[in-house]
Amino acid sequence: MKFLVIRFSSIGDIVLTTPVVRCLKKQVATAEVHYLTKASFKPILEANPYIDKIHCLGAGLAGGPAAGDDLAAVIETLRREDFDYVIDLHHNLRTLKVKRGLGKKAFSFDKLNIPKWLYTNFKVNRMPERHIVDRYMDTVAAFGIKNDGAGLDYFIPAADELKPNDIPTAHQAGYVGLVIGAALPTKKLPYHKLAEVCEQARHPMILLGGPEDVAVGERLAAIDPIKIYNACGKFNLNESAGLVRQARLIVTHDTGLMHIAAAFKRPVLSIWGNTVPEFGMYPYYGDNYLNFYEGRDRSRERSILEAEAPGEDWQTSGKSPYSMMEVKGLSCRPCSKIGYQKCPKGHFKCMEQQPMEVVIDAIERR
Repeated sequence: MKFLVIRFSSIGDIVLTTPVVRCLKKQVATAEVHYLTKASFKPILEANPYIDKIHCLGAGLAGGPAAGDDLAAVIETLRREDFDYVIDLHHNLRTLKVKRGLGKKAFSFDKLNIPKWLYTNFKVNRMPERHIVDRYMDTVAAFGIKNDGAGLDYFIPAADELKPNDIPTAHQAGYVGLVIGAALPTKKLPYHKLAEVCEQARHPMILLGGPEDVAVGERLAAIDPIKIYNACGKFNLNESAGLVRQARLIVTHDTGLMHIAAAFKRPVLSIWGNTVPEFGMYPYYGDNYLNFYEGRDRSRERSILEAEAPGEDWQTSGKSPYSMMEVKGLSCRPCSKIGYQKCPKGHFKCMEQQPMEVVIDAIERR
């Protein structure tokens, strides 16, 4: 059977689809799995052994006069593949055009737009208590496929593997990865909060982010150039994934690197601003690892989840490989399922009230 899996963007969302791809390939004996995404996200998937072929939308799809022509050309190419089924994990107008163009039986992901709208606009939570990965898996249930519990996948191409000299000598014995970026400003800590962590934490740290985070990273690294290495903009995505894989702990906002860290089974401390874990996109390790983690003898180590700090309007999650910090009790949160350029209310309490002593304590234990 020949499957086309569709997810156009973005980094984290694509990583979250990898259990569907793996289970399709491993549980359907004759499965040939193709994947359609935007060209800019191809590096996330190009080394995945469970994908037989990747199809890409060109840059024109993001806007401009070539957008329609680009999509039409891609559909024509896909027609020639003669797929048996389409697994639509994006479910928007563009994927609708693809499905109509191919004329094949399709199974589409339910984005739960109405519950999300109710939650962001009226703070009425009708979201199911299920991770988005498990909802993605519903699209292939008709083929008898079950979640194998192995969690997320991320495969780094050999050409992008880190070399020993890619990071400073001071960090080669171990470091904490601090992700300073996010897709939108309301999903990330203000500069002074990040600076507080960089000033007070004593453990070596590597700052992670994209080219847009270089300037902030330079300011933070200047606090202590020996302890803090600014990797923002110096590595491509796969190389940054390598830095995540080697870290003792990843401190991150709600970002794609958070999901890459979970794929590598790294401990994660995630800090949530205007978005909420109830949307179903918190770190996902898979039942196999969670059961292993819970069964470990951890008598000699304190989990990062056991940190305590003053205040009653924030909380961390229960015992697991990850912890989620979020300010509870705000009537304005969540304000968006994605984020904004600035706080709609002007106070940004969802990040300003985050206790950095918890982050610093978690870093010191690594």
